[in-house]
Amino acid sequence: MKYLLLLTLFLCFSSPIFSQKLDSTNIKVLIVIAHPDDETGCAGAVYKLTHDYKAKVDLVCITNGEGGYKYSTLGNEFYGIELTDPKIGRQYLPAIRKRELMSAGKMLGIRNFFFLDQLDDKYFLNPKAPLDTFWNILIVKTRLTEIMSRETYDFVFCLLPVPATHAHHKAATIMALRTIKDLPENKKPIILGMDVRNENDTTKQKFAVLENYPETKLKENITPFQFNRNQKFGFKNSLDYHIIANWEIAEHKSQGTMQLAAGKGDLELFNYFDLNNANAISKTNELFRLLKINHYPVLKY
Repeated sequence: MKYLLLLTLFLCFSSPIFSQKLDSTNIKVLIVIAHPDDETGCAGAVYKLTHDYKAKVDLVCITNGEGGYKYSTLGNEFYGIELTDPKIGRQYLPAIRKRELMSAGKMLGIRNFFFLDQLDDKYFLNPKAPLDTFWNILIVKTRLTEIMSRETYDFVFCLLPVPATHAHHKAATIMALRTIKDLPENKKPIILGMDVRNENDTTKQKFAVLENYPETKLKENITPFQFNRNQKFGFKNSLDYHIIANWEIAEHKSQGTMQLAAGKGDLELFNYFDLNNANAISKTNELFRLLKINHYPVLKY
């Protein structure tokens, strides 16, 4: 009888229902992206987590970034290499973009970087090609499983796989979802799909699921959680988190079009996938409640 009681207590307190409280002193997040620079979508939230709450944030980048040569006109001058030449760009961009990502990540406070070095082929929309052809899906799934099993992450951030986004973005998110689906219950993090938009954008969120990929379904009737880059702080409340996003964007100098995003995108939106346990919504609410707290002192001169 005593053994059965202890076993019952163990099962209860190790179940997902009893593990959905957020410890603000030990928050752990994993970012899973396709390319160096995709992490820009959560720059403000990640900076605040690592600097205000000492959160441990790691990042997995699935491709080697070599396909970014088309936008490297200014990178040619900055790096002194003809990166816009496809052969030269594909040879040198993987190393360059890793350095850029690690520099941006250092500023954000990212702890560990994991590079899976899958082919960054070209821009297209259908995720079938990377998933079924030129990514080694076994390696990707194995590495993601190893990384997520090594730590007990509270959250995984990935890009929302909307139809109009890059196939690699969709494929990276699909692989993260598939990995989490197969993890033991006590290792399953809450996975959120990132999207960035302007505060005055009144367009309603229409994404529900990516066709042919049911694992991408969002949980119904859950409004996206958000981090507002317009949060004010500092002397006379003259600063905000657009500064952080701009710093982060500026590190990706080989990718000219990234710089055009500076100052844009007021809201970092985080969408709740149906794969997540419904009991984890309160834990997610708590994360974004913490992200609204201003920890900077009021300065007066």
